Amino acid sequence: MAAAAAAVGVVALLLLLPLAASAYGDGLGRAAVGVNWGTMTSHPILPCEVVRMLAANGVARVKMFDADPWTAAPLAHTGIQVMLAVPNDQLARLAGDPRRAYRWAEQNVSAYLEAGVDVRYVAVGNEPFLKSYNGSLINVTFPALKNMQRALDKLGLGDHVKAVVPLNADVYNSPENKPVPSAGSFRKDINALMVDIVNFLNMNNAPFVVNIYPFLSLYQNPNFPLNFSFFDGGSKPVYDKGVVYTNVFDANFDTLVWSLRKAGVPDMKIIVGEVGWPTDGDKHANVRYAQKFYDGFLKKMVRNIGTPLRPGWMEVYLFALIDENQKSVLPGRFERHWGLLTYDGKPKFSMDLSGDGLDNLVGVEVEYLPAQWCVFNKDAKDKFKDLPAAVNYACSNADCTPLGYGSSCNNLSHDGNISYAFNIYFQTMDQDVRACSFEGLAKITTINASQGGCLFPVQILSASERVVPLRFLPTSFLILLMVVSILT
Repeated sequence: MAAAAAAVGVVALLLLLPLAASAYGDGLGRAAVGVNWGTMTSHPILPCEVVRMLAANGVARVKMFDADPWTAAPLAHTGIQVMLAVPNDQLARLAGDPRRAYRWAEQNVSAYLEAGVDVRYVAVGNEPFLKSYNGSLINVTFPALKNMQRALDKLGLGDHVKAVVPLNADVYNSPENKPVPSAGSFRKDINALMVDIVNFLNMNNAPFVVNIYPFLSLYQNPNFPLNFSFFDGGSKPVYDKGVVYTNVFDANFDTLVWSLRKAGVPDMKIIVGEVGWPTDGDKHANVRYAQKFYDGFLKKMVRNIGTPLRPGWMEVYLFALIDENQKSVLPGRFERHWGLLTYDGKPKFSMDLSGDGLDNLVGVEVEYLPAQWCVFNKDAKDKFKDLPAAVNYACSNADCTPLGYGSSCNNLSHDGNISYAFNIYFQTMDQDVRACSFEGLAKITTINASQGGCLFPVQILSASERVVPLRFLPTSFLILLMVVSILT
């Protein structure tokens, strides 16, 4: 009892601590360009170094896919606005019990705010209405959203922190016989649900968060005009009720605007939660197209052009910050290559994130494993029959997506493909000598195995995700962790 009483006293003290000075200010005249920071990678970069990189690039907003203190805590007192997230696998629990939503908001949102993390939004799920989920999240998303917003309200945070649902652009569409924005509306199978959701969001002054990917329009439709994906006016325009569309981003965004009008919320705020272009894994996923896309898109953002139906200021989050080699490739091999930065924190191309007119994208300094590679041992002729199984094993446990058709390593020779598979497995396993054996089919070399435009990477020293580095956590957050530990 004495410990519990002391804990309550500490909580009361924490409630008196001031928030960061920038907690609820904006102050940005130009478009608000943030980034998505995912962590589905075998070798994460130390989060405090990532945060330093964000600050160096003038990034003022970050969207995350969980509320892990490993990545969220270093954002304290940085002035960076944060969107935390409840993963999809927790939606049913939050939907079924308002107390769970309250505890989640208390242990995450309240705790982070007290520690100086500028939380602005809680994403309840991520693209829960994708058709690939077969409707498994249809009945739990809206109840979870309502419970989360009510929990934030009960905690006295509802005016500052809003519960939202990031949705894929496939929740609305235009009929095939009239593919123009004005014909758009929410998908028939979820129309009633979407009307309820957007009216609830609007009632709470929360925005509609949508993920728009011009690349996917091109990937999914072989007849889609390539130049309509970009912003240089090189494609045949689309005319709709006197409005001219010269790119698919504007057309897609305004299809949502029309859908919201038809749902009874014509002036609802819209945030673009994800937008970007991958650099590998498909014939159209390359650095040249990615740079062209970002050059046009960021110029559009800096100029505050908006779209024909929503001209002016926009809030957008680029997808994504760093390549993630453990993402699912079911949507396509490009899924692991959306990063502005490579796996080792290096910019893939020059770009202007800060809006000051300079190509000043700053990367992250990392430490590498020794400069050595694992390659095919051509002398092991008696083992050649085992090659298919060995390559399959390597690629089942490491990222071989650059070997696919149209990808950066697609032109390797037969032996080169084998060496790439062996090396990427070897690097993923932290260069363990046992990971470069394959029953004698592989050997270690200090000669760079990269060929042409195909990089054979050397892995970085990993910052472990399994242990929160307490020295990087704010003191108030450490106290709160102790309180939670005592109470539970």
